[in-house]
Amino acid sequence: MVRALLLLALGEPGHAPSPGHAPGHAPCRVLLARSFEPPGTPPGTPPGSPPRQRLRHKEQLLAAARQVASHCHLQHSSSGRPSPPPLPEEPPALQHAPGGLFQLPPGDPFPQATPVAWLGGSGLALALLCDPQDNLALAETTLRLLAPRLLAALRPPGPPGPGVLLRPDAADLLLERLLPRGQLLFLTQAFLQAGDRGGAR
Repeated sequence: MVRALLLLALGEPGHAPSPGHAPGHAPCRVLLARSFEPPGTPPGTPPGSPPRQRLRHKEQLLAAARQVASHCHLQHSSSGRPSPPPLPEEPPALQHAPGGLFQLPPGDPFPQATPVAWLGGSGLALALLCDPQDNLALAETTLRLLAPRLLAALRPPGPPGPGVLLRPDAADLLLERLLPRGQLLFLTQAFLQAGDRGGAR
């Protein structure tokens, strides 16, 4: 089961990690975060009141987002391409962006090891925080199928502009269909096309 989905705007890399070294924390801004389990439920989470658990969970997601941003910056710097703008005017074709897999070690920031599938380019990154038992190849495929539909759902109707994230309710409906309660599905083209037609009405 996927634990969380993160969409983030990549900040300037600053002191980017050098090749061969583990990425640290890069600046970023979380644009959308959706958890598929109640905050504080992972094994080993310190006990506390629900508000404190929610705050701790939010801090964990932000720490994970920074590590996603670090991997994006490291991949981009190793490619030799010029730096993208911090946040594009047009939603990028994120499904074609570079991506990969890495693992958050136990305790950084979650109590248990957490595999992460990510895509990043043109100032944006999208990531799935997975369970160790998840099919990570399926997670990567789901991420690329989800990316264009999620960005399209978040954009308001009308002329292009920088208002990328004005419809989180539409994103929730999409995630309920394509990633129900965090379950990875084998998404067929017929299923996706039927959903695309329904969303266009």
